[in-house]
Amino acid sequence: MLDLPLPCLADYEPPRKDAAWLATEKAPLSALNDEESERLSSGLPPVIDAHVHLFPDPVFEALWRWFEKHAWPIRYKLYAKQVCEFLFLRGVSKIIALHYAHRPGMSQMLNHYVASLCAEEPRILGLATVLPGEPGAKEILQEAFSLGLRGVKLHCHVQCFATDDEVMHDIYEVCVRENKPLLIHAGREPKSPAYKCDPYAICSAERVEQVLRDYPGLKLSVPHLGADEFVAYEQLLERYDNLWLDTTMAMAELFQGAVPERLLHCRPERIMYGTDFPNVPYAWDREIKKLEKLVLKAENLEGILGGNAATLFGAESH
Repeated sequence: MLDLPLPCLADYEPPRKDAAWLATEKAPLSALNDEESERLSSGLPPVIDAHVHLFPDPVFEALWRWFEKHAWPIRYKLYAKQVCEFLFLRGVSKIIALHYAHRPGMSQMLNHYVASLCAEEPRILGLATVLPGEPGAKEILQEAFSLGLRGVKLHCHVQCFATDDEVMHDIYEVCVRENKPLLIHAGREPKSPAYKCDPYAICSAERVEQVLRDYPGLKLSVPHLGADEFVAYEQLLERYDNLWLDTTMAMAELFQGAVPERLLHCRPERIMYGTDFPNVPYAWDREIKKLEKLVLKAENLEGILGGNAATLFGAESH
């Protein structure tokens, strides 16, 4: 990492070392029970939720059991089609549908499932998944792209890999060759002892930077604004034009530590609005209300709420 001061980082106060998002002694967290709106504000530009999870019913149910035991209660126990209907009825124009496989042999089924949802509803833009290191990873992704899926979603915590692991190179090469964006939960938080690996041991901004250096043609997105290494991810945004971040849960004021509002002012053209819906313990529009209150230029707010995701995931012509 460079030691030179950067414009976005002037007078920045680093987060406390004890400001873990999901402190073990406090898990599971409590629901917030905050008020929700019936629809998005009519004065907003088109909104794309760039971080929505869609799974088959049994997978959703298993995830909810895990979350309620180890993380937080799920406020919206909705199945995939209900998730989409809920958001569209409330004014969300498009969603980026994400899923991930936690064991070998699961990816193709999930990819076909999400591709079928996209075929039924053009406002759903689905990403593919694969388990890093599983046999035929390249072929699994090629098939997913042939089904119309628009990128790849991976999760370091769940799938137990580091971004600079050798098994990742095939995935990076396919994404670069096919010009498909790759969204990786590569931030350290929220950490949970219930994971089979330690997120702090496999996740770091330094590892992500190595990927950005090695694959300059890769379009890489990191959710949760890179939590909890907000300073480091601001530095990466300054240096690399192949990096994007999404706001998912980082603006909710659910976790310990300050909300990294200033990160949204650094390179707003590289920030996307996302929610983690339906797996949240608060109102569906909690974070968008907070984004509305920030002092952002109109064009920057328009980009964050939808324009940037439309560009990255090819929603403009969809």
